[in-house]
Amino acid sequence: MTDATLAAAPRTDFMRFVRSNIRDYALLLSLLAIMVFFQWQTNGTLFMPVNMTNIVLQNSYIVIMALGMLLVIVAGHIDLSVGSVSGFIGAVAAVLMVQLKLDVASSILICLVLGGIIGGAQGAFTAYFKVPAFIVTLAGMLIFKGLELTVLGGASVGPFPEVFQLLSKGFVPDIFGYPGFNVLGMAIGALTTALIIFFAIRERRDQQAHGLAEEPGSIFVIRNVLVAAAFLGFSFLMASYKGLPNVLIVMFALISLFMFVTTSTTIGRRIYAMGGNEKAAKLSGINTERLTFYAFLNMGVLAALAGLIFAARLNSATPKAGAGFELDVIAACFIGGAATTGGVGKVVGAVIGAFIMGVMNNGMSILGIGIDLQQVIKGSVLLLAVSLDTYYKNRAV
Repeated sequence: MTDATLAAAPRTDFMRFVRSNIRDYALLLSLLAIMVFFQWQTNGTLFMPVNMTNIVLQNSYIVIMALGMLLVIVAGHIDLSVGSVSGFIGAVAAVLMVQLKLDVASSILICLVLGGIIGGAQGAFTAYFKVPAFIVTLAGMLIFKGLELTVLGGASVGPFPEVFQLLSKGFVPDIFGYPGFNVLGMAIGALTTALIIFFAIRERRDQQAHGLAEEPGSIFVIRNVLVAAAFLGFSFLMASYKGLPNVLIVMFALISLFMFVTTSTTIGRRIYAMGGNEKAAKLSGINTERLTFYAFLNMGVLAALAGLIFAARLNSATPKAGAGFELDVIAACFIGGAATTGGVGKVVGAVIGAFIMGVMNNGMSILGIGIDLQQVIKGSVLLLAVSLDTYYKNRAV
């Protein structure tokens, strides 16, 4: 080989990797561009610590439901009932805690179990009775919206006990007591950043040892520097206000769990295989009915958790709770790169998609853009994201 050929090889590998992963990088760059745009348009309001905290609190339940919806979509289905289910569970929680005076722990457990039963029932209709998920969950959306109104009697019920409110409104306490800055929150952020970088380096070394490392070293370094800067910057902003919200810890735990499930477990790989080609998966011995049932059961539990968090944030259960949540959740997954045909989608993509929607909602509200125009813009972004995803997928074929 000539020197020119040797020099061109790394460049070729670099461009090949970028082209094959363009969707992932374009998604992250889109989020950064949207944040910079609204930071400029709002004269610095977007990145204020109190506003960043609000963005986390306002989008926590969307992120949590997006994790469950991702598995449902990857499995080749859809769930239109998540908004109604979350609102119904919030109503049940209000009846248990406010009207029946049941303790918080028992009420939360009952609500999560009820959410699992609802999700499992819808999964059973889809998996075992072969009713299309679209129809099953459309019926569920109507049923549980009606039950929500029935349980509440058409009126708001509240307030909740203070302990329950901490689920959404509480913050991790600072044991150091430094005025104006939550040292513990910053320390947790720094430790999380260090662990992320450590595991990224260890994974890359394992890939190199087995000759599986495809990502060029330069991209690996740049990506992890940006990740570290983002986590540390976010932690600093949170620590400058009240610290890390309790719901953020719940979110991080669930994101870590679902990343592990989707990338490192048999059930995760089988869900992707089923979504890619259900007949082939069935012929290879995979119990596709059971996987579908599990995906919807999981969605029901997460919808229940989201309903509890939303109710705790409002400090009451309202007849309109959950309205339109399913649209934001589904949009987050598709904007995050999930394929409409199933088999494709990443947890990180769904989370980024949820925050793209959240930052847009927050930024447009600060700018005083009307809800009517907000819906037009969000719909256009969703259409553009799916169109680009389809375009790059067809090019790859």
